[in-house]
Amino acid sequence: MLLTLQLMNYRISILIVVMLLTISSVAQPAERRITRSEYIETYKDDAIREMHRSGVPASITLAQGILESGDGNSPLAMYANNHFGIKCHSGWKGKTMHIDDDAKNECFRKYKSVYESFEDHSDFLTSRSRYAFLFELKVTDYKGWAKGLKKAGYATNPKYADLLIDLIEKHQLYEYDRYAKVPSKAPKKGKTSATLASASAKKYTVKMHNNIKHIIVKKGDTFYSIAKAFEMNEWQLYRYNDLNKSDVLEEGQILYLQPKRNKAQEDFHIVKSGDTMRSISQQYGVKLNKLYKKNNMIMGTQPNAGQKISLRKKVKN
Repeated sequence: MLLTLQLMNYRISILIVVMLLTISSVAQPAERRITRSEYIETYKDDAIREMHRSGVPASITLAQGILESGDGNSPLAMYANNHFGIKCHSGWKGKTMHIDDDAKNECFRKYKSVYESFEDHSDFLTSRSRYAFLFELKVTDYKGWAKGLKKAGYATNPKYADLLIDLIEKHQLYEYDRYAKVPSKAPKKGKTSATLASASAKKYTVKMHNNIKHIIVKKGDTFYSIAKAFEMNEWQLYRYNDLNKSDVLEEGQILYLQPKRNKAQEDFHIVKSGDTMRSISQQYGVKLNKLYKKNNMIMGTQPNAGQKISLRKKVKN
């Protein structure tokens, strides 16, 4: 009798274990991990689109996304659509997700879509002064960008730059930096405003000078209308063109859509009547403060007609 009871209890115990395992497998199904090639194919268009909007190389965006999100399989990527490990910081007003990282229970940004994460990644880099020097590099200089991100403190890993470069070269992500056109496919976030913005941008002819994209201002244009058309922020137009909020756009003037460079392709400029340091800066795509420094001039002063302004090298006293 005792032996029979022990056998029954054993069988019941086995049955309970089997039931628990079955319930667990139903309640917690294994989530399929996407491969690296799938990640690249899925998000390459978003990276190219952001490159044209912000100036951040598509290869860098993809490599960072791969590295920071584990090919889109990290908990932060899966449950918060955060592919770049961007923390909340003081200015973030959106939703959040708390996980252990460098410290316990750290606050990370949570997005409605993956594309929103890509956008915020671009805006994060363009809005912080410590990354400003990166936008002086060519969009095809992925090595410079990778090393610059590490130098600016984007990540604490001492091998961060090497990891990005290895990813870019192994998967030939640099090819996406050469795309001259924005992909025609609508952004995955599904906002109609982006499609409308692309349509608005078609009325402009985007030109290149000193490897910088710019347009010629049309009658009736405003900072808001241009920023909206090119999916930019107004502050970017102010900064890239050495302008203030109080300035008014004039028909026919050059307006850069990317940061100007430290030097021009030409060696010098002979000042004509009516020229200002800013007009010369715009004409050649050279940052205004760099132009002053090259010519040992005090900010705010203006050149004289006939004066030779150096555009590449610093003038020796």
